[in-house]
Amino acid sequence: MLDILGKRYTFFLISLVIIVPGLIILIIYGMPFSIDFTGGSFLELQFETGKLLTSDQVLSIYENNGIGDVQVQTSGDNILIIRSQFMEESTRSQIVTEMAALSGSTIVVRRFDSVGPSIGREVTSQAALAVAIAALGVIIYITFAFRGVQHAARYGICAIIAMLHDILVLLSVTAIGGKFFGWEFDTLFLTAFLTVIGFSVQDKIVVFDRIRENSNIFRRISFEKLANHSIVQTLGRSINTQLMTSEFLLLSLALFGGTTLRDFSIVMLIGLFMGTYSSIFIAAPVLVIWENKEWQNWFKTRKTAS
Repeated sequence: MLDILGKRYTFFLISLVIIVPGLIILIIYGMPFSIDFTGGSFLELQFETGKLLTSDQVLSIYENNGIGDVQVQTSGDNILIIRSQFMEESTRSQIVTEMAALSGSTIVVRRFDSVGPSIGREVTSQAALAVAIAALGVIIYITFAFRGVQHAARYGICAIIAMLHDILVLLSVTAIGGKFFGWEFDTLFLTAFLTVIGFSVQDKIVVFDRIRENSNIFRRISFEKLANHSIVQTLGRSINTQLMTSEFLLLSLALFGGTTLRDFSIVMLIGLFMGTYSSIFIAAPVLVIWENKEWQNWFKTRKTAS
């Protein structure tokens, strides 16, 4: 039988290696929030003829119209992507007109989004509230579902710890993507986060439920062996459910779904994989550590024989 739980601290170390670099980037540079959360305007323009404007020219036009905090990014096919402070539709029309006159080009507005600062703060608070409610609901549900098992609340708390592990991995990946690939945390990313939370909890309940069933069958073996046996029993189901269905579909979207869905698909791909990973290598091992009270021996010094 595979001794998964015997290597639990190795799996914890692997998770730290994934999480810590992203959190360091997050602390130094902050979360790459989009205008959905910070407020502001996003303008994507395509220059069909003529000359593409330089960043300095764009900044000058924006400043003349009283708009600050401008960030200019070029893309293929003569496309400018401009992020700035919040501006009205009338100001956007004036800016596009001035750009067209300066460049001598016909300009097509491919996308224009504008979100006020107050709406951005409201979306941020509601997003945090949604995650908190989801976590609380998980604890209550699992505690109730496992009420016939000794220390039922531990199962719910361990599921939350593993879910927080998945969230930290996603935050780390998003921070790294924002720093090196220009990702932004928008409402689509929030959708991915909440979806990952749902899938993550679902797989953990399957593993915990098998532990509960086996606890009534294998009464004479240690809890660690019982939990390890339960994990091995659900291993095939977990891998097949995630890998053969969700992961392949998301991989297809990431490769062929276009730029709009690519970042979302990558986050979902990593998140669902980590949900399965944490169900096997984080949730159950934490439960075993709690049952064995292993923290009592973490900081004890070994006595040497005289």
